[in-house]
Amino acid sequence: MTTSTLGVPVASSDDRQIEWRRIAPWLAMQAGCLLVFVVGWSPVAVLVAVALYLIRMFAVTAFYHRYFGHRSYTMSRTMQFLGALLGATAVQRGALWWAAHHRNHHRTSDGEGDRHSPHTHSFWWAQVGWFVTRGAWQTDMSQVRDFAKYPELVWLDRHDRVVPAVLLVALAALGGALQRFYPELGTSMAQMVVWGFCISTTVLFHVTASINTLAHLFGRRDWPTRDHSRNSFWLAVLTLGEGWHNNHHWHPGSVQQGFRWWQIDITYYVLRAMSLVGLVSGIRPLPERVRR
Repeated sequence: MTTSTLGVPVASSDDRQIEWRRIAPWLAMQAGCLLVFVVGWSPVAVLVAVALYLIRMFAVTAFYHRYFGHRSYTMSRTMQFLGALLGATAVQRGALWWAAHHRNHHRTSDGEGDRHSPHTHSFWWAQVGWFVTRGAWQTDMSQVRDFAKYPELVWLDRHDRVVPAVLLVALAALGGALQRFYPELGTSMAQMVVWGFCISTTVLFHVTASINTLAHLFGRRDWPTRDHSRNSFWLAVLTLGEGWHNNHHWHPGSVQQGFRWWQIDITYYVLRAMSLVGLVSGIRPLPERVRR
């Protein structure tokens, strides 16, 4: 990693080296999607895949992004750990790693130090290339000092393969049990692994990453931010509210990203419901300057 004249970290040629050994399991997971043509499908396997997509997308948007990335609300240390644990099932590294990169993104958005900007890099580099390189592998703890003091979060960050491995084994066990005890469902262990883990996780990753790319290329610009962030209804639907990206970059500190009544933000609705039963608190509202 080198530094520009403005003091912004810039990737060197060594930083852009792909970590083939480290990403081998991640690549195998995506290649495993092709096994769908071998194992087939069943309603149960597809239902599990969709359910895990939605649950883990919420974990990424509510916990990784809006909590660890922006501290837009508060919660207990137990809930904080559970949020990081659930987020880790998304196979997008640990909460500290995710938040550190995201905070740097806001600091350098679409600029020289933004690792995943489609304006300073190619589309595919911004979508997936940066994620698999040496420069992006380490967690910059200086970006997340507020959370780096919790040893349980540091452990999850250092051992980010453990939770996905547990999920994989659990899905295989579930599929095996259904195959043995409920054969009428037509679900096998292989189907549960391919649909519940490989397909669900791969789609989850690329839809999440589309906020880095598509949401900086296509859509409406309702606010004059210094970057190229845009609002997209369809991305908001797929990501449970993250598609209102121009809104978010205009006021990143708010837990609410859908600024208008018609801007669907499922993550915000669920967090509001959680606040009513005391699971989260201190939700930071929209300031008056963005209300109409």
